Amino acid sequence: MADDLLDTRWGRLLVSGAAGIAGVAGSYALTGASPAFLASPVERTLTRTMPGAIVSFAITTLGSLGQQLNFVTAIGLTALFVALAARAALIFGEAANNRIVPAVGTALIVWVGAVVLTDEVVLSAGGALSAAGVVVVAQVLDAASDGSDPISAKRRRALGTVGLALGASALGFSVGRGRTPAATGDEAPPLQAPGADLEDAQAKLDTAEANGLAVDGIEPLVSEQFFEVDINSIDPSVDAADWSLTITGAVEEEITLDYDDLQAMAARNQFSTLRCVGETLNGKKMDNALWTGVPVDQFLDEAGVQSGCECVMLRADDDYFEEFPIDALRDGLLVYGMNGKLLPRSHGYPVRALVPGHWGEINVKWLTEIEVLEQEAQGYWEKRGWHGTGPVKAVAKLHHAELLDDGRRELGGHAYAGTRGVSAVEVSTDGGETWSAATLSEPLPDDDVWRQWTYTYDPPADAHTVVVRMVDEDGTVQPSEETGRFPSGPSGWVTREFA
Repeated sequence: MADDLLDTRWGRLLVSGAAGIAGVAGSYALTGASPAFLASPVERTLTRTMPGAIVSFAITTLGSLGQQLNFVTAIGLTALFVALAARAALIFGEAANNRIVPAVGTALIVWVGAVVLTDEVVLSAGGALSAAGVVVVAQVLDAASDGSDPISAKRRRALGTVGLALGASALGFSVGRGRTPAATGDEAPPLQAPGADLEDAQAKLDTAEANGLAVDGIEPLVSEQFFEVDINSIDPSVDAADWSLTITGAVEEEITLDYDDLQAMAARNQFSTLRCVGETLNGKKMDNALWTGVPVDQFLDEAGVQSGCECVMLRADDDYFEEFPIDALRDGLLVYGMNGKLLPRSHGYPVRALVPGHWGEINVKWLTEIEVLEQEAQGYWEKRGWHGTGPVKAVAKLHHAELLDDGRRELGGHAYAGTRGVSAVEVSTDGGETWSAATLSEPLPDDDVWRQWTYTYDPPADAHTVVVRMVDEDGTVQPSEETGRFPSGPSGWVTREFA
């Protein structure tokens, strides 16, 4: 019929668009936020093919919003793919004068495309069946039309199709969230590993709680919300039973470890602070945790390192990779626990690297390979112009400023200098002319750890500038020269104006 929704160009476009939305929602409903979600490989492709200059601009200008926009773009492209599949099936069905072809063709094209993208045969059916379902509903609505008022009937069928797509999206999001594997520390189960000293872990966590300063507005010594920076919006879902780590490359003998092997070995509980090379000077991508893991050095010795450049490449399940000096890794851990719990998915479950005193980018998550190199190579971020593989830069951050009831102003924050340690934080309330010592939290029992600081003063009646800086254990004052985060991380003294 000429007034049928599927017999008009705009009607077919509407149904195709609705099928695209429903296909994405159906895929998410079945997979959750996992690599099997149809938009996930699209986003990974966008991320890896984007020019380094654009990536750096997005990080330095947009921050985490840049990655979110990339993910939204991937979802849009995925919906477009499903819509084009439905459109092609509708056109072919019209040419063949066959009502079965549109639905079957939509399902088949979307399913094949999803299998190619995700390598998931069964889970790919979520998007395929949802998209085909919209086409079937549109056909049923057309068949049920009484034809008494063609324009009104077509409008009702169009609204019904769009409503179906929106409803499928809402339902898919709700169901998919429930299927998404636990990612945060709060959701992680308690750590149970033969080689882990759980009593020692709890004692250290108790020490951190006792040593902290009671100041609202700054994170405790063990962070409640640990920052996350990854190259993808959707984290890998790695089964510990299938996980293994290989030490390859310039070694006398390659070594392979599985998860049970690692957990059975004597582990260490170690406080360590991580800082992101791409954060702003006074940003909040710096946090501290108690990590449980096995020292890497023993495995390097067992493998027999024969490196010509004394450098190593760490590789991850999500295709991330970073190169840095092997001496830095010798002080590191293969971590499987965080704050007395199982390492959360968002922080690299089942195993990540911990490299004390270095920028966060070489603390590779979802670790699968340690490759000892014969010659230097560029890591993932170095290929994009960044240089964050060295020791972290010292910083004192100002995150708390509150006027107390007695008229004084209380300041507070964290200071960190990698393995060089923090011996003092100094505060100036006159733009750097004079300095006073802040109160520091008691140090935690490891080298690579931040300290809290607080300082209270009587503010002057007029405008003034507060400056903070830290001093490391060797007496070296944090450099005052301010640099941007690109290419090797921010540095300088944090300042704040008060009226």
